[in-house]
Amino acid sequence: MDSISDLELTQISVPLQLPVFCCDLNPHVRELTLAKEAVEELRISHPESIESNVKATYSSSYKSHLLNSKLVPLTELVMKIAKKASKQTLSCDLDAINVDLFTADCWCAIYEKTDETIPHNHFPSDFSAVVYLEAGPLSAPIIFANSILVNPVPGTLVLFPGILNHHVPPTEGRRVVVAMNLFKVPRFTDAS
Repeated sequence: MDSISDLELTQISVPLQLPVFCCDLNPHVRELTLAKEAVEELRISHPESIESNVKATYSSSYKSHLLNSKLVPLTELVMKIAKKASKQTLSCDLDAINVDLFTADCWCAIYEKTDETIPHNHFPSDFSAVVYLEAGPLSAPIIFANSILVNPVPGTLVLFPGILNHHVPPTEGRRVVVAMNLFKVPRFTDAS
């Protein structure tokens, strides 16, 4: 065989439970305030909305944390929480095995009435996250695996494995989010 195109793949579905973590970030006023400012500033400095599975009134670049440094404190906080979740729930202390987390993607989305996100996942990211900056009582939930609903609450972080399928049905109320994808990266130490 000269090419993998000749290989036949067989898929075996394995039922498994994947964790979804929720955390109240409201005590982290600075990070949330800076993120809200970043959303408004990005909407002015980069008004073009990206084309993606997010069908929102506005969706910023996937590299928004590189375009506006006010998002960096929030990404750093989410990475710390993801490390804590790995250690407490997944029995993996990333620091002990010299692994860091890296924010590869970070974007902002503003949903207005009837905006939605079609079903998708974030493979190959290790963790994906959404932080609700604004969410009214009529804001649509994020739905995982077509069955688990997490209703948006301002200041809430929802953290989940990147392979987990999810979507947002058409919303009746405004919702403003910062979303991100985190990847594991080895931490190289001095061998001397």
